[in-house]
Amino acid sequence: MSGTHVLRDVSDGVGTLTLNRPDKLNAFIGEMRSEIAEGIEALAADDAVRAVIITGTGRAFCAGADVKYLTHLIESQAIDEATALVEAGRRVAATIRGMPKPVIAAINGPAAGGGANLALACDLRLASETASIGQTFNRIGLHPDWGGTYAVPRLVGPARAAELFFFAEMVPAAECERIGLVNRVVPADELMPLAREWALKLAAKPALPLRLAKDAVQRSLSSSFEEMLDYETAAQKACFESADALEGVRAFVEKRPPSFGNGGEAENPSATEAATSA
Repeated sequence: MSGTHVLRDVSDGVGTLTLNRPDKLNAFIGEMRSEIAEGIEALAADDAVRAVIITGTGRAFCAGADVKYLTHLIESQAIDEATALVEAGRRVAATIRGMPKPVIAAINGPAAGGGANLALACDLRLASETASIGQTFNRIGLHPDWGGTYAVPRLVGPARAAELFFFAEMVPAAECERIGLVNRVVPADELMPLAREWALKLAAKPALPLRLAKDAVQRSLSSSFEEMLDYETAAQKACFESADALEGVRAFVEKRPPSFGNGGEAENPSATEAATSA
């Protein structure tokens, strides 16, 4: 599927969502946020997709909201329409967090405001050397959204998060890597090849353990040690009952590469449900 401002592609088990408004640094306008949400939801629901990449065209990942568009909404006090934009961002962040597939942000350039938090909502973040990330909301009198107030303190700690939110400065890629906002920084021409390499590796892995590990990482931030032990037991039981686990151990014993591909569901779906509801 391709739209005016959002492109979606699926190949070799990898879904790619590309923000496509390069002349405006991929800034959000009009229905663009809803298009992103619909694209993410479509990739989440597509059984052919086992890993997702989000990136931008041109020299920016995403500059956040189109300020001229916001100016119109604020001057006219179109509060319902402005709130709808925030709700669309919430929908995107919640879908990325809740989808059972790993999501990689390939940050090809500046990511500001909602664009920054779109990247930070992803499970893994790769950045070009030309990239930068900024919580630039208060520059125009606004508050962080797109789940940024959840993601940033957990990635860098509360004191550094306060610094990022308060000063609203763009942080260069190397510093983003140093403080934990991104996993890896690479030269610009290596960004998409590396993102694709990571996504293909993830697509070849058994889906159920990845799904449960993603859930475990999120749970661990607000769970006790005993609660996480309970979760591990339920998750491991679900994996024991899956066809991919049988393939994995047989391949190891037979000294051959495993061939995972049943979608990763347990033979007993209630075991998976027990893990994710633990």
